[in-house]
Amino acid sequence: MLTSRRAELGLRRAFLLALTGAVLTGCSATLPVEQRMSLPGLPERVELTEVPFYSQDDHQCGPASLAMALNWAGARTTPERLVPQIYLPARHGSLQPELLVATRRLGYLGYVLEPGLDSVLLELAAGHPVVVMQNRGLGWYPVWHYAVAVGFDAGHQEVILRSGRQKRHVVSLRVFERTWRRAEYWALVVLPPGEMPPTARESPYIQAVLGLEQLGHWRAAALAYRAAVARWPQSLSARMGLGNSLYATGDLAGAQQAYRQATLDHPTAGVAFNNLAQTLADQGHWQEAEQAAQRAVSLGGPLLASYKETLRAILARSSQ
Repeated sequence: MLTSRRAELGLRRAFLLALTGAVLTGCSATLPVEQRMSLPGLPERVELTEVPFYSQDDHQCGPASLAMALNWAGARTTPERLVPQIYLPARHGSLQPELLVATRRLGYLGYVLEPGLDSVLLELAAGHPVVVMQNRGLGWYPVWHYAVAVGFDAGHQEVILRSGRQKRHVVSLRVFERTWRRAEYWALVVLPPGEMPPTARESPYIQAVLGLEQLGHWRAAALAYRAAVARWPQSLSARMGLGNSLYATGDLAGAQQAYRQATLDHPTAGVAFNNLAQTLADQGHWQEAEQAAQRAVSLGGPLLASYKETLRAILARSSQ
């Protein structure tokens, strides 16, 4: 009998980068980045008026801010529904990982931006609201706060926020940058799977999509990986992630296509040949499956034991 496909998929995903992230508390080493509003091609003014507004109760700016971003992305939720998931009474606020997990639990992509104003401006110009973290207190007495950036005015050097009980809070760039810098420039975009942040980098993006996989959102992950393949056609991680997600949904033809392309782009990637072999075997293409499995074993690597088991199972079944 073939070994568990879901278990093997988990093993093969081991070559992807593990999720990491620093933790700060919201609502409860500074980077030397020069903040400017002078990017080439940047609009003079942007305001995303369609972003919904939820007034933020005391200490619950995290649920309110995330609800605004999620509803803009298409989710049906409220701050009240999010409070049990992300609000920590002992800390009087919400931690960043909780915001990410809650986003992924609903099947949406949460992507943490690179530190710096440029990332926020480019996302806003692309029509994406940005959840930002601020420290509105002092270094020795922090007052953590989440808000949603919905626009900017380059001429007046201003940022437009959904913040606290204000639907349209206009703040000078200098004040915004100072409070945001104290929170290490943390910023998050929440997007429907398949919509790519213009500022996305390959490795952090793949990590974000892995979060959807871990929660079993395979169809959402497949959409996100398709966007990654379109942006980075030679990415082995994106191509393998797409194949794994399609396989998990039962789309064997789509998975086979993804794995086969991975073997063409990366002829020394044993994991691509192994997964292709398994998918071919599941469709009864025994000769091709055996050839792909043999190739995986010949390439070896840290997953060699899994490759040998795949080959053994294929030979056993094809002889029956």
